[in-house]
Amino acid sequence: MRIAVPAETVPGERRVALVPETCKKLVKQGLEVVMQAGAGQTAGFPDTGYTDAGARIEADTQTLFRQTDVVLKVQKPILNAAGAHEVEWMREGAVLVGCLDPLSDPDLVRKLAQRRITAFSLELLPRITRAQSMDVLSSMATVAGYKAVLLAAEALPKMFPLMMTAGGTLTAARVFVIGAGVAGLQAVATARRLGAVVSAYDVRPVVKEQVHSLGAKFVEMELAAGGGEGQGGYAREMGEEFYRRQRELMSKVVAANDVVIATAAVPGKKAPRLITAEMVKGMAPGSVIVDLAAERGGNCELTQAGRTVVEHGVTILGPLNLPATAPYHASQMYARNICAFLLHLVKDGQLTLDLADEITRETLVTRGGEVTHPRVREVLGLPSSSVV
Repeated sequence: MRIAVPAETVPGERRVALVPETCKKLVKQGLEVVMQAGAGQTAGFPDTGYTDAGARIEADTQTLFRQTDVVLKVQKPILNAAGAHEVEWMREGAVLVGCLDPLSDPDLVRKLAQRRITAFSLELLPRITRAQSMDVLSSMATVAGYKAVLLAAEALPKMFPLMMTAGGTLTAARVFVIGAGVAGLQAVATARRLGAVVSAYDVRPVVKEQVHSLGAKFVEMELAAGGGEGQGGYAREMGEEFYRRQRELMSKVVAANDVVIATAAVPGKKAPRLITAEMVKGMAPGSVIVDLAAERGGNCELTQAGRTVVEHGVTILGPLNLPATAPYHASQMYARNICAFLLHLVKDGQLTLDLADEITRETLVTRGGEVTHPRVREVLGLPSSSVV
């Protein structure tokens, strides 16, 4: 079975789907690995590392796609510089594994189905114990949470730690993290390591112990969340009345902090609006908001995706694709995840799909010309079992 890894074509993307370490593991399983020339260069992995691991290098992108059984990607296929969609370069019936954003990109899903691609989207992976080694969202959220704090520290006109100096005492910066998922907890840990006084909030009271274990305070609000965890272990969307009451209670907390890092997101949905323009106005001049939900519309009303803006003296950052800014380790983690997933599907050197298995079934988006995933079918407005 031949596995190909093309160079990523999304602007600003520096990660690669496999690193030499994982190439070697796949080759040992009897699989052929073909890397596009220079695919790992921007992540810090030159071609020589891949050839030493047993991979072959292919310079021509079309040849790479068309002569391959399985394509591994970080980002979803897009219209490339040659004016062709990468899906069109894949041979009919091939397998695609990556982060395909199927709940927000129905056009891509239709293309994959029409091309009869067997597509697996790793964002849909169920959060169960067996799938932990494959969890790309958690891996990439680790990088995003860490980098968010570094961005905040750079933008804040204060230093994070409490410092005793000859000129007097410098008070520690106060950091408030909204959302205590993987990105939020990593942000808490990083801010604490830099010396800030950190507090965090989440609709799921179960994470309180995790926040405390990192040395931060858990902010409690008298809200009837009714269970903030949804299908597959991901956060679920709450009602507007809940968010309205949440904003009321949160305004004082936001105003009391120098930095707010917002990480609240619901898969396939617009990010909940948690920080209003009025709340921003109530923050001290020089304060900083880092909105990790910028790509999904933002947790802050004033966030502009991909831009840094200053409103009411507050700096609001809306970074996109933070994992790509630490491409070496992000690629390393992603490659281990995707390698574990692929080996889960491979038996005796061949792809074997067991749809009774939750991991396989929940990540499969298209197969044999049909959209197979129920949630994706719902987004597309398809009935329960019809071919696209």
